Amino acid sequence: MKGVLNLVSVGPGFLDLVVPRAEAALRESDVIVAYDLYLRWIEPWLAGKEIHTPPLTQERERAMLAIEKARSGGRVALISSGDIGIYAMAALAFEEMNEDDEYEVNVVPGVTSANACASLLGSPLSHDFATLSLSDLLCPWEWIEARGRHIAEADLACVLYNVQSAGRKQGVYRILNIMLESKSPQTWCGVVRNAYRPGQTVSIHRLDELPKMQFDMLTTIVIGNRFTRKKRGHIFTPRGYNDWADAKSEKNELPENALWVFSGTSDGNLLASELAGRGYPVVISAATEYGGEAAEKHCPGVPVWAGRLGVEARRQVLAERQARVLVDATHPYANLISEQLIGLSRALGIPYLRYERPSSHAAHEGEMCESTEQAANRAITLGKRIFLATGSKDLAVFLKAPGAMEREWFVRLTPEPEFIQRAIDLGLPRSHICAMQGPFSQDFNAALWRGWQIDCVVTKDSGNAGGYQAKAAAARALNIPLLVISRPKLLYPHVTSTFDAVLQQLQAWNI
Repeated sequence: MKGVLNLVSVGPGFLDLVVPRAEAALRESDVIVAYDLYLRWIEPWLAGKEIHTPPLTQERERAMLAIEKARSGGRVALISSGDIGIYAMAALAFEEMNEDDEYEVNVVPGVTSANACASLLGSPLSHDFATLSLSDLLCPWEWIEARGRHIAEADLACVLYNVQSAGRKQGVYRILNIMLESKSPQTWCGVVRNAYRPGQTVSIHRLDELPKMQFDMLTTIVIGNRFTRKKRGHIFTPRGYNDWADAKSEKNELPENALWVFSGTSDGNLLASELAGRGYPVVISAATEYGGEAAEKHCPGVPVWAGRLGVEARRQVLAERQARVLVDATHPYANLISEQLIGLSRALGIPYLRYERPSSHAAHEGEMCESTEQAANRAITLGKRIFLATGSKDLAVFLKAPGAMEREWFVRLTPEPEFIQRAIDLGLPRSHICAMQGPFSQDFNAALWRGWQIDCVVTKDSGNAGGYQAKAAAARALNIPLLVISRPKLLYPHVTSTFDAVLQQLQAWNI
């Protein structure tokens, strides 16, 4: 009797996502071979069948068992979750088959993890995308990194499978950092755990938030591209791209052999204006359109290159326009962009100069915390109505810290819609959000905190240009504990803290 081997996909987890052809193949099969977890959601179709469930690590044994049953004339269903032909059992079955085997083979497709997770997030895979497994059991890690780097450089949307296990914790963070080398930190991403199974969780984050998160083997990460957008609690990638140049200034409008001032701060813009006033050709690079608008306002006549750019886009424009010096005047806590600029300086052979506003913190003004996590834990200990003057990037660290649910949180954010939406998505009431551009006076801070009945304030050592002294004075006047997150510690090739020192270093370089 001629046997049949059905390679059956049973989708992500719920019975209603198993395709009708898979149901028919299961009903017609006499022998079922599967990992036992997969049988839970197809149990109604298994009555009276011969069932074999070799454990999770015995995939090849499962394939060989199914083949032997089919060779003996059985009608066999070898089962896999998701789609059996994608990171699953079908390839093992074909490896173990003999060319002269006579049993019939049917491959039944199913809903993949990528499909399932994308549907829960919205429509992030509507244009070109890639999938990448982070398990190095069957593929060398060097290959995984190389493929991840190509995906990032091409700015493809992608789905990361087999994200993290007990014995493989660091690989995902390496891949996420590789993504950040070429993709914008603001790229929209989704994290899905147990898609279409009990305990399902779905959340949306920016790419630069993911390295601070924990995952497991039940997690799938979906990373968008530069065009991926957020709307109504979902993310989607447009089917067509009408404008591939997402920076505000066209490359051919930018001068060659200019000083590139990477700004986004008021003093960074002042430095750019000072350099331009002394006759230097200057380009200001800002990470957001809001920053670009501020640069155009405060530095009229100076070209601005603004947009959500990854390191590869920066590399190309700096090389094409033959940048003369990279002046890093970004925020004291923008360590990611500073690290990227240092790397670009070395790769392109362009001098790098860091301008960092001086610290204005004094020991008596507040308690210094070495990390955001330490500040979150300390704030929960000290206060019940806690004000965060730390920006939007690290909100999740505070709001998801142990004990955070028993506290009330208040924030002040730059009035960017995505920053406000991020706070709302994290559960902050709109009445606890102050969306205004600083810096702010001591009186304004004191009035706001008094009105909100704040009993603990968390800020950063942002210097006078960032309004630090006004916050410290207001906290002192109200007798409120002030927690200060210390600045990131980076080894800058050249660092200055005054405009005169910047000019002296340029002269030393004969620029």
